Amino acid sequence: MNNRAISILEEDLKERIQAEPALDPPSLFRVAKEVVQRYRERSLLENLPPLEDGGSDGAIAGELIKRMSGYGALADLIEDPTVEEVWVNDPSSVFVSRSGSHERVPMRIGAKEIRDVVERMLGFTGKRIDRSSPFVDARLPDGSRLHVVIPPVTQHWTLNIRKFTGIRVNDLDELVAKGSLTSHAAHFLSSSVRVGLNVVVAGAVGAGKTTMLNCLASAIPATERVVTCEEVFELDIDHPDLVGMQCKAANFEGEGEISLRQLVKETLRMRPDRIIVGEVRGAEAFDMLIAMNAGCAAMTSVHANTAREAIRKLTALPLLAGENISRDFITSTVAACIDLVVFCRRERRTGRRFVEEILGIGEQVAPDGVTASPIFRRDGDRLGWTGEYPRGAERFEQAGVDLLELLRGEGASLAMATGA
Repeated sequence: MNNRAISILEEDLKERIQAEPALDPPSLFRVAKEVVQRYRERSLLENLPPLEDGGSDGAIAGELIKRMSGYGALADLIEDPTVEEVWVNDPSSVFVSRSGSHERVPMRIGAKEIRDVVERMLGFTGKRIDRSSPFVDARLPDGSRLHVVIPPVTQHWTLNIRKFTGIRVNDLDELVAKGSLTSHAAHFLSSSVRVGLNVVVAGAVGAGKTTMLNCLASAIPATERVVTCEEVFELDIDHPDLVGMQCKAANFEGEGEISLRQLVKETLRMRPDRIIVGEVRGAEAFDMLIAMNAGCAAMTSVHANTAREAIRKLTALPLLAGENISRDFITSTVAACIDLVVFCRRERRTGRRFVEEILGIGEQVAPDGVTASPIFRRDGDRLGWTGEYPRGAERFEQAGVDLLELLRGEGASLAMATGA
C-alpha cells in the first residue's frame, strides 16, 4: 500500500478517534472503514495517492488499525505463535527467533515507522526515550518485553520485542510433562523450596531461567508472604500473599529513579517470608546476600554458562556495591547463604530447554573459592541423583521430609501428584 496514502489515513483516523474516544473494537473497525470510504470519495475530487488496487475497504481498515494499534508492520510477526522474539537492527534488517534459532525476515520498515511503533508501544508503559536517555526497557500489556536503543548510542533505532512464550508452564509438574525435568528432580526441587532452601537459577540467554523461577515459586507454601523485585515485571506467580515491585526510571528532571538495589533493601521492611529477585546483574547481588543472611529465604537468577560459573559470578558481583567490601567476606557469605544452583540449558540445534545440573553448595571455602558438588546431573536424557546430599538436612527433617527417600526418588510420583 502507498505509504503516503497510509500516512494520510492514519492522520484522519487519529482525528476520528480523538473525537470519539473509548471506542470498542467493532466500533473502531466501523470508524476505520468510514475513514477509508471517505478517502476514496475525496480521491475523486483531490489529487490523493492511490490506495492498493483490489483492496476492500474492510481489508484496508484492518491493516490501518493493525499499524496504529502498536506493532505496525511488525504485527504479523508478533502474532505468529512460532515466533519467540523479534528484533530490528535498522530499517532493512529485521530478524525473528523460532525454536531457539534466528532467521532474517525479507521486509523493510521505514525509519519513521520504527520510531512511531516504539512511541506507540511506550505510550502503554509511561516510559520515555530520547537522545538524553537513549535506552528503555519496558513490559508491554501482553507481557512481552521491549528493549530499545537509539542514536547517538546506535546508528539506527534498534529494538527487541521478546515474547514470553516460554512462560506457558506454571509449575514443576508441567516442566516434567514437557521433558525439561524428571519427576525425581522436580520432587526434590519442590521439597527444597518448601523447606526454605535458597535457590539460584542459572543459564545463558533464553535458557528458560524466568520460567524455572516461576515454576519454583509455585512450590512456596501458601502461608508465606512473598515479595518480588524485578527490573521489569516478568514473573507470573499465583500466590495468595504476594507483592511485586519493579524499578522506575528517572523523570525528565533526572529525579525519581528507583533501582533494583533500593527495591531489595525495601523488601526487608515488608515482613517477607520469601524474597524473589528476578535477576541479579550488579551491586544488587550484595543486598540480596544480606537479605539471605538475615534469615529470609530467597530465590534469584543469574546469567552464566555453567553452574559453577554462576557461583563465581555471585562472589564477584557484590564487590560492585562498594570499595570497602572484601572478597573474603562475600565468598564466605555466598557459602553460608546459597544452597542450590539449578542450571538450565537450551540446545542450539533444536531450541529444547532442560535442566542440566542441580548443584549443592558446601559451607566450606577452599583456596579456589566456594566448594560445591552436583546433586543431580544429566547423563543423556536422564537427570539423576549423583549420591551427593544437599546441606540443611535439619530443615527437611523439621518439615517432615525424609531426605534419603527424597533423593532416592521413592514416592516421587505420588508426592508430585498430591502437590507435596
